[in-house]
Order: sequence, then structure tokens, then C-alpha cells
Amino acid sequence: MTESPIVSTASGPVRGFWRDHGTAEASAAFLGIPFGQPPVGDLRFAAPVPPAPWPEVRDATEYGATALRTTGTDTLIPEPAIAGDSTLNVNVFTPSLNASLPVLVWIHGGGYTEGSPASPWYDGSRFNRDGVVTVSISYRLGFDGFGFIEGAPHNRGVLDWIAALEWVQQNIAAFGGDPARVTIGGQSAGGGAVLTLLGMPTAQHLFHQAISISGALADVPFDEARARSTRLAALAGVTADVDGFRSVDEATLRGLQSKAASAKRGFAALTDQLANGLPWGPMIDGDLIAQPTVDALRAGVGADRPLLLGAADDEFTMVAERERARLRPIPAALLLHPFIKNRDARRAYLEANRPQRALGTAAMVGRYISDHIFRVLVPRVAEARLSADAATWAYRFSWVSPTKGWACHCLDVPFWFDGLDRVRVDALAGPHPPQSLADEMHTAAVALVADGDPGWASWHSQPGTTRVFDGSGPHVTDTAYDSVLALL
Repeated sequence: MTESPIVSTASGPVRGFWRDHGTAEASAAFLGIPFGQPPVGDLRFAAPVPPAPWPEVRDATEYGATALRTTGTDTLIPEPAIAGDSTLNVNVFTPSLNASLPVLVWIHGGGYTEGSPASPWYDGSRFNRDGVVTVSISYRLGFDGFGFIEGAPHNRGVLDWIAALEWVQQNIAAFGGDPARVTIGGQSAGGGAVLTLLGMPTAQHLFHQAISISGALADVPFDEARARSTRLAALAGVTADVDGFRSVDEATLRGLQSKAASAKRGFAALTDQLANGLPWGPMIDGDLIAQPTVDALRAGVGADRPLLLGAADDEFTMVAERERARLRPIPAALLLHPFIKNRDARRAYLEANRPQRALGTAAMVGRYISDHIFRVLVPRVAEARLSADAATWAYRFSWVSPTKGWACHCLDVPFWFDGLDRVRVDALAGPHPPQSLADEMHTAAVALVADGDPGWASWHSQPGTTRVFDGSGPHVTDTAYDSVLALL
């Protein structure tokens, strides 16, 4: 096992490396394997093109270039930005090259504009230990991946997901994986990507199960996507077509895309997203994505694919907390009025969240932001899949971070990956996060990937049934998402 492992892919041989020799976590890593040619030059804003074959053994011991270009210091998950043009890559982690193991394909989050597959939090070694081959994938971000461009294919980032999954189908057996047992998983925008793919008839042959963690759907209406593109072109001083946008360098477009989406900044930009949705992400183009995702799921698309989904209690509450002093004197009911216009629904929502409301206006507004973007999607998707009798399992993450004060966004990721010892986890989860909780959550994920059942009653067998992960031991309830029902 000490010799460097070499695997032959459809494009050519790659050399990886072994980790943790002689332990239960011994596994091989193959990093930065291209599934597409660099999306630059004439391929910029084009559909992904398979890589040119290489005859010699290609080194796959370092992560490839990322679509993420600038790594912030305050991001919750450490996601490195790696320079280079060849940004369409997969990373494979496997315990054995001579097996036929279930596969987890991980799609990173970042609001469809940020994020990187090169995070140490996404290393698949603990899944490998438990008999699961793990793959993390990259995709084009922001306007490059999702903006409307006349003369270019729509939803290029979605096409990247599909191309990466096609690579898995074609190559994963050589890495010890079973292409007939592929689970797609992701968090935040990655969880939204999972739901988007689940609702696409043309993607069904590429995976068999799905895990959506704190999923955030975009479902950008076509006309809104086109209007944002027009604004971006005006800001850049070019025509709103493929030739015009290709004449502007990537950094300039990246710098202008947030302004094209909204003139507001900070907390105001977040509330703007509540009203208008995520600015960049999969759009309903009438072709690749024919209808809103929940509508597709209600119509039965993906009904034969088991799904595990859920969210944290206070995904974005800490963002509102930064505005605590400014929000304190304003009644929560008044702040929510523009977003929940129906008086009865607004009253019902505030009543259902009375304990949160007692914590102050910022806490209540933060809970609403969390509910609107993430938590309400759980019962909405689960109920949509009921009509097709689809196997759906729900969870709720309620363990409170001792450093952030909330069960916040991204906090649960190292628990799912059983990676509490990874770099910078302590900044989010404190110095002594409960390993018992990681054991529970990681075991559930492995069970879904390996057996199609995470280990508790499904929503379709007992509507409302939800596993609560709060650190107090396993328990299941049918009222976990009652506080968001007024928003349905």
C-alpha cells in the first residue's frame, strides 16, 4: 500500500497517494482530476467539454484550480481559492481500488457565487473508513456559471454538475466505487443543487439517492435572470451577449455581479434577497430546468430516489444579531410585515415562534430569515413528495454552538463528515464539540448512502416525522417544523 496508487480513467492514468497507512482510516486520495477542459477563451460561457486525453500518468496529489478566486478570512467553512484556468475538477477519496462500494458525490455551497471543493472539511476519509467512496466536485460560480447570456447555453453551472456526475458514472468503478449506487449530497447552495438535480428528469440516470443539508434553492425566473444580465452588461459597458461578456475579464465581471443583483449591501442586501430570491443560481430556462423544483418534485420527478433533508434552527440568525442594537426598538411584527403580508399568517407565525420572539427582535428576524431561505423548504419538499409516495426523511439540527450562540449555518457540516478534529472547526463549534453527536449524524448519512434508509421513520410513512440532532441523544418528533407551517 506504500506505492503510489495509479488508476486509469477514460481520459488517461492518474497517480494519487495513500493516507493513514496501517490504520482503519487508510485511504487513497486523487485530487484535481479534470472532468472538463478549462472554461477559458472560446470555451468561456460554453457547456463543459470533456478533457483532452493524456497518455502519460498525470499527477493527482494536489487540489486543482477553483472557480473561487478570493478566500475571505471570515468564512465559516475554510474553502481555499486555488489559482489556475482548469477549474472543472473532481477529487476522489477511496478506501480500496478493488471493490464495488457505494459512492457519495459532494457539491459544495456558497450561495452559488462562492465556495470550493478543496476544503479540508470535505475530505472523505471518515466516509472511506465506513465503506463509502467520496467525490467532491467543482462548478462555475456566479454569473460565469448561472447568468443569462444571449448566445451561450443556460445554466452552465448545472451543466458542470451533470458533466461531473457523468464522469463519476464512467470512471468511479476504477476507484472502487459502484456507479449503480451513487448518492448526491451537498450543503447550502450545494443542498439546493441536490434538490435541483432531483427535480430534473434528464439527470435521474446519474444518481440513486440524495442528501440535502440546509438546501437553498435559486429557481431564478427567466425574465429576472435576463434583467440582471442586462444590468451587468450596462455596468460593464458591453452588449449583453456572449461576445460582449467575453470581452470583459473575469475579475471585472465578478466585481460587478453583486451590484447588478442589488444596489444594497450588508444586512439590507440579505433582506433584499428575502424579497427577490438568490440573484445567481439555477434559472428556470424552460428546457434544462422546465419548472420550479418543488413543482417538479410534486409532479413525481425523482420520486424513486430516497431523499434525506433538513436544516439548522438558526441558519442566519447570527447575521441579524449583528444588527441587534438597531433592531431592538422595532417590533418584530412591523419588520416582518413586508415579507408576510397576510395578517393571519403573520400572526400565526409570530405565535408559533413565541420563544424566539422573547429573545428580541434580532433573534426573531434572524429566525425568519433562516426559515424563509432554508427551514420552510424541508416540509415543503417533503409534502410535495408525498403525492408520489416518495421515500423522504427529515432531520432538524438544534445543537447550539458555544462560540456563535446559535445552531447556525455550516455548523453541522463537520458532524456529518465526522470531522470535528479538522482545521478551524473549533472556531465554529468550540473546543469540545460532542463526538457522540457526530457519531449519530455520520452514521445516519452512511446508512442512507449504503442502504437507502438513515434509520428512522420516513415522512411518507408518518408525515411530519423528523429526527432531531441536538446532542441529547437520539429522538424523533412530528412537530419539529411546526413553527414554519404558517409560511407554507
